[in-house]
Amino acid sequence: MAIRFYIPTALRAFTGGRSEVEVPAEPGTLRDALAALFAAHPGLADRVLTEAGTLRPHVNVFVGVDSCRGLGGLD
Repeated sequence: MAIRFYIPTALRAFTGGRSEVEVPAEPGTLRDALAALFAAHPGLADRVLTEAGTLRPHVNVFVGVDSCRGLGGLD
């Protein structure tokens, strides 16, 4: 299974300029999917997550049309 991420303009330098990135990932948590994304594009991790591994306050991650903050966060 592949998971598709839509990358905002400010972060596209870390994905080779691509606006969409697909990574192979098994169904699991959002944290697992992000780990697969960061493995493929390591520069994104520091811009998306804090040193404690939480989502940075200015970063929004959506699963479908729902914000992950309202869905229980990354887990």
